[in-house]
Amino acid sequence: MAIYSLDPIAENCYPSTTVLINKFDIRDEAKLLELEIAITQEAAARWELTPSNNSFDFKHYKAIHKHLFFDLYDWAGQVRGVDISKKGTLFCEHDKIEDQGNRIFKRLRKEAFFKDLTKSEFVSELVNLYITTNHLHPFREGNGRTQRLFIAQLTRNAGYSLNFADVDVDELMIATIQSAGGVEEGLLKIFTQAII
Repeated sequence: MAIYSLDPIAENCYPSTTVLINKFDIRDEAKLLELEIAITQEAAARWELTPSNNSFDFKHYKAIHKHLFFDLYDWAGQVRGVDISKKGTLFCEHDKIEDQGNRIFKRLRKEAFFKDLTKSEFVSELVNLYITTNHLHPFREGNGRTQRLFIAQLTRNAGYSLNFADVDVDELMIATIQSAGGVEEGLLKIFTQAII
């Protein structure tokens, strides 16, 4: 579970806490995180085996989130209704998510989902998509997991392979934070090494 900066009385949280309201009524953040990891890992494995969507539009992105978090949260697959930030990075304002998301995925379709590109071209486009979807951060929780599953599926669709299990989590986090400040070299290096 990501630690976001927001008001504890914000939507989707138990009163006076930052613990997300969940279908199990778990009010302990550590216990909720433990259950969330178990549920989403199993759901991600199922999606990887038989993805139920391959349109690569914003609906597809939301469908992945819903698939991962449906057993935990009533709002799975729905865009957030609050503004959030994390480690100094302010994400897309909640009332602009739908418009911005539709633009991102419309461009992806226009670029033929990055098919028939050289590896270097593909990595460059994928890094750009990674940065823009990270800034979008459309969900209250689970943005990184949704993003990684979508990008791995998109990579396979384009004829390449990407296993995020082979990527150092700390390096990816540092590179992601740097990319929010306009420095893309770390992500380019990570994806160049990870994509085959």
